[in-house]
Amino acid sequence: MTDQTVTATLDGRTVTAEAQETILACARRHGVPIPTLCELNDIDHAPATCRVCMVEIESPGRDSAQLVASCNTPVQEGMTIRTRTRRVREAQRLQVELLLADHNQDCATCVRHGNCELQDIAQYVGLHTNRFFDRTRTLGRGIDTSSPAMIRDMTKCIRCQRCVTICRNGQTVDALVVTGTGIDSAVGLHHGLSQKDSTCVTCGQCVMVCPTGALGERDETDTVLDFLFDSEIVTVFQFAPAVRVGFGEEFGLPPGTNVEGRIIGALRRLGADIVLDTNFAADVVVMEESAELLGRLAGKRRPTFTSCCPAWINFAERHYPDLLPMLSSTKSPQQCLGKIAKTYLPERMGIDPARIRVISIMPCTAKKDERVRPQLAENGVSEIDVVLTTREFARLLKRQGIDLRSQEPSVFDNPYMSAYSGAGAIFGTTGGVMEAAVRTMYQIANGRELPQIELSQLRGFDGARTATIEVGGTIGTVKVAMCHGLRPTRDLCEAVRAGTADFDFIEIMACPGGCVDGGGNLRSKKAYLPYALKRRESLFAIDRSTAVRQSHNNPQVQALYRDFLERPYSEKAHHLLHTYYTDRSVEMSLTVKQVWEDITMSTMVY
Repeated sequence: MTDQTVTATLDGRTVTAEAQETILACARRHGVPIPTLCELNDIDHAPATCRVCMVEIESPGRDSAQLVASCNTPVQEGMTIRTRTRRVREAQRLQVELLLADHNQDCATCVRHGNCELQDIAQYVGLHTNRFFDRTRTLGRGIDTSSPAMIRDMTKCIRCQRCVTICRNGQTVDALVVTGTGIDSAVGLHHGLSQKDSTCVTCGQCVMVCPTGALGERDETDTVLDFLFDSEIVTVFQFAPAVRVGFGEEFGLPPGTNVEGRIIGALRRLGADIVLDTNFAADVVVMEESAELLGRLAGKRRPTFTSCCPAWINFAERHYPDLLPMLSSTKSPQQCLGKIAKTYLPERMGIDPARIRVISIMPCTAKKDERVRPQLAENGVSEIDVVLTTREFARLLKRQGIDLRSQEPSVFDNPYMSAYSGAGAIFGTTGGVMEAAVRTMYQIANGRELPQIELSQLRGFDGARTATIEVGGTIGTVKVAMCHGLRPTRDLCEAVRAGTADFDFIEIMACPGGCVDGGGNLRSKKAYLPYALKRRESLFAIDRSTAVRQSHNNPQVQALYRDFLERPYSEKAHHLLHTYYTDRSVEMSLTVKQVWEDITMSTMVY
């Protein structure tokens, strides 16, 4: 033992623990399993609300053994810890039974069936009956279906507060709050607002940490099936750059595996009429955003924020409406592809635009929210008809009996909107939008390609990064910043407000890691975003293996401008591919009493 360590007995063997290390952390280091539900180490969350992690301890100076929550009890010198005695097992079983007392029991219809941490724990503790289930109380807990993107089903909530922590501490949106006391406690929205009207930005990070089916996307798989089996409809599918490197895990493939070809093949088996790549539209966005940025720089208007991430747009409109004039007006790749697919594509292919339905497959819940923005519809026609998250797409394939592991790969074959550059591929990770834009800006400024195609200074994984890029030509030096995750984004927004941020171009991605860890991705039990770096490296590998690595060299993008849009930022391009933003801020004022109740509820042990 040293001043920094203590010695204890864990299930009969002597172990060493760090000073102030919890019993749970110590047990994990020594390979001893302890069941948990509310705790999530990846986000530093251990509120001890579920009480499932109880162990039996004997401490020097105490006459009897006691039960404690292992997630917030530090190991003490000379402590004896027992994790699987009958007393412990019975206490753990009772806690899970109590958690299920007002929990929806219809597991077979739950979106998390078979992938639920509560189901796993019920099996672990050996639960066979549920003596305390109260159907009336369960049904009275409420379901919020107001949002076009997400469903909050409180009949399945176990009050673990992970969602509150990630929303408040991880994303600083602070839309969620614990309400009520005792058995009437619940997770709600500040001021009793609905999901739709709250300060929520639908980033979906709360969904990624939820251990049950209490939080999830609005399922639209049946709508897609309706489209597929309607002979009058021409279905146009697109999938985002991050989907191809974050989807195979659902079917047992290694994390980060590029399954682009298998996705194309699976979509054709589903009956898709046309399969396009969102990467193509990412290249178009680079063209538009670069031209727009050059105009802003010429007019001494700085900084310019990127506009590809819909959760960031929601964040700006709800939390920083004064910064909206600084946002690029260029639509996101999803929306650009939808618009082009309903104008340029039918003109080229001789299809009635009224028959086309565009279905997006996205690693993002906020894309569902983006789809219904009134600015992104013309004459009542939406640019995108349905958005499926990566999770929904997996469910859709399984419903149709398609196993990605055995799926023969196919290739994009549309001659107008399926080619992409390496720059379009890296849109799916933090820094990728900026790097893609710089490659094209350099060519515009100098009339030649950027000598060093990969910009290492833009590829870090810090929450906020800055760099000075020598573009040269008529542009000169460009000062850039990149943020991923809304905590560093808020810090940067405050600096811009204060006039202390000296940047020309700022890339924002609301989700940590960018789209590769968007809120619509596949969830991982007991882990928060474990595969970000593997997915990210796969996107960079796609970039390196692509023959064309600059958006302006994509031959299909060149044809689009030559034959349809005339030039980047032309009047026609501006009409079709640009948008505007509105102040949707919510006045949130709390009394001292409400603040105190919020603080005490967030730390209460049930």
